[in-house]
Amino acid sequence: MGIAVTTPESVQSQSNHEDAEVVYCGGAFRPVADARVSVLDHGLLYGDGVFEGIRAYNGRVFKLDRHIERLVDSAKAIRLALPLAPQAIADLVVETCRRNGLVDGYIRLLVTRGAGLLGIDPRSCTEPNVIVIARPIPSFYAEGARARGATLVTSMLRRPSPDALPPSIKSLNYLNNVLARIEATDAGADEALLLDAQGFVAEATADNIFILTGDGCFTPPTTAALKGITRETVIEIARDLDVSVAESRFTLHDLWTAREVWMCGTGAEIVPIRSIDGRVIGTGAIGPLTARIIDAYHARVRREGTPIR
Repeated sequence: MGIAVTTPESVQSQSNHEDAEVVYCGGAFRPVADARVSVLDHGLLYGDGVFEGIRAYNGRVFKLDRHIERLVDSAKAIRLALPLAPQAIADLVVETCRRNGLVDGYIRLLVTRGAGLLGIDPRSCTEPNVIVIARPIPSFYAEGARARGATLVTSMLRRPSPDALPPSIKSLNYLNNVLARIEATDAGADEALLLDAQGFVAEATADNIFILTGDGCFTPPTTAALKGITRETVIEIARDLDVSVAESRFTLHDLWTAREVWMCGTGAEIVPIRSIDGRVIGTGAIGPLTARIIDAYHARVRREGTPIR
């Protein structure tokens, strides 16, 4: 992956941006330097909360309604009562973008359980905290990795099984993903791949996986992977291109021998995969279907969405 070089000018630019940046936290819009979360917040203490990663393109928030729907579902699953109606939360997202002059960038929407006692019993948390951050940041992967294709390694860790922590809950508990990402960094790879408890391919640390084989196009079912909104968009785009995508379990062998592999996520967008565990995928170049989906995705996200202004 590309390495960011820090210079005095870039440090000053970042400082100037943070001085002007506004976030929603604790029931009000505040300069980022003044935003605070209690040390007794169960989101901090126990990862007790839910979040959404959302993208803005060309002055529009892409699939905002779907992200709010998923946030509501995640909150319901962990029995977290949202302090605001879904439309009010959506309005906060747009307003945070507006106050930061966001045209293209990334939005992080969080709801924590709120401050309570040190015990894990959530009944002591009476005021959930909604946080909205909107920043003009690029894709999570360096342009080099996106242009030439990313490298993956299989993590020794497993995705938690659905009866331990349902993957459809987009919770603040991401330690499994963080540890796998450390493995990828140690191996000099761009990303880590996680298998489920039975050894089938699940997902990357923050991305869903797709493969193209001689039998068709496949993506793992969401029994051990997040129901990604970018994932559903890719499926829609593939069908528009007359390519049927089947949800099906597959193994590392299927992945290693696939004609094309790509991963996708809100922050990552769509990233072609060049190699996995040292095995070159296809010819090593970006596959034709992957390229078509990337082009169609970039066109779609720039013309659809909830207007910021």
